[in-house]
Amino acid sequence: MRSALCALGAAAALALLPAGHARAEGQEPDRDFTIEDSRITESSGLAASRAHPGVYWTHNDQDEPRIFAVDSRTGRTVATITLSGVGTPRDMEAISVGPDGDLYVGDIGDNLDGSWDHVWIYRLPEPKILKDQTVRARQYVVKYADGPRNAEALMVHPKTGRVYIASKNEDGGGLYAGPERLTTSGTNTFRRVGDVPWVTDGAFSPDGERLLLRGYFSAREYVWKDGRVDGDGTSPGAPFQGQAESVTYTLDGSGIMFGSEGTGSRVVRVDREDAPRTGTPDRTAPGPGTGGTGPSPAPGAAGSGGSATKGFLVLAGATVLVLGVKRLLRR
Repeated sequence: MRSALCALGAAAALALLPAGHARAEGQEPDRDFTIEDSRITESSGLAASRAHPGVYWTHNDQDEPRIFAVDSRTGRTVATITLSGVGTPRDMEAISVGPDGDLYVGDIGDNLDGSWDHVWIYRLPEPKILKDQTVRARQYVVKYADGPRNAEALMVHPKTGRVYIASKNEDGGGLYAGPERLTTSGTNTFRRVGDVPWVTDGAFSPDGERLLLRGYFSAREYVWKDGRVDGDGTSPGAPFQGQAESVTYTLDGSGIMFGSEGTGSRVVRVDREDAPRTGTPDRTAPGPGTGGTGPSPAPGAAGSGGSATKGFLVLAGATVLVLGVKRLLRR
């Protein structure tokens, strides 16, 4: 039932896109794409690869210890990485890339809001060659200074390497900072450093100057200063998605990639108009197996207001239905 409802939400989200927008995939990296791998049914985290431009890492939440490398040019999985040296995951909800190039996977979900006294973070080097392989990972035990809680967002600062977790609560959660360096020899205590809205994922901008947090219906981009958010943030214009679970910046920081759960789920790009461009890739080069050039239009660039309103109402209903069923399944 969950898969069917997620598919309903994804279909409603697609209805919001202008004609031709969904067909622009497969032409260039870091644009809208559909995850083609049928094994990826609950894409709960998203991170732009540092070693392989145009590739995004994702994973299911309640799954075996594995992550997937998806090429944004085609939407196809180009590598499946199995993690060794870790236990059986309970609820993997987030993935991030550190300044050292390591991948951090947050097994931090707790659907019963405090049923586990600890959660885990897995850390592994990003493979230099994209192929199916097993990579040994380090496992860190994590506890919160103010007690157990549910969380779906894990962010590694791209300059300091400090790990942050944003807890998830309908009435607002907390932003937690980990120790300066994680250790495998004991417990890593995360301490609350601020308040956050209802968060399903988050990411730091590549320059480390912004923190983006998204929820089911909106997103906020905050100035990051002295290890904390500064101000009330601004809206980057998050797209409507049926099960809005993941977000990351593009490698060059010029755009934000919003993902969702469900089989054949969409990842939608939103441009950052005032973002600095660092190492911007060639956006006119066609991807493998395609002959088209030029970027796809920005979400919402075309289409009538009436159809957008109708799509929003359909999506809102589907999202509420999904959330209601997920709550019933977790009881």
